[in-house]
Amino acid sequence: MAKTSAVNRNNHRAALAKRDKEKRTALKNIIKNRSLPMEERFEASLKLAQLPRNGSQTRVRLRCKISGRPRANYRKFELSRIALRDLASTGQIPGMVKSSW
Repeated sequence: MAKTSAVNRNNHRAALAKRDKEKRTALKNIIKNRSLPMEERFEASLKLAQLPRNGSQTRVRLRCKISGRPRANYRKFELSRIALRDLASTGQIPGMVKSSW
C-alpha cells in the first residue's frame, strides 16, 4: 500500500492539471504559432512559466486505484499488476481468465 500522502499529492496534481489545461493549451498554441511576432510569443512563454508546475499533466503519475502503487500499472484498467491479478483470480473482472497452455 502506498503512502496516503503520495496518493493525495498525486490527486491534487491531477485536479490542478485539469483546472489549468485550457490556459496552458492556449499559451502553448501562441508559442507554437510562427506567424505571431516574437515578442508576443516570448510573453506567452513567460506567462506559461509563471503558472504552477503541478498544473502540468506530465507531473501526474499513473497510480493503481486500489493500492496506490506507482509502478507496473495497466492503463486500461488503472490497476497495478498485483491488484489486477487478485481481481482476475477471484473472477471480478468479466472475461479475464488465467491462461494455460
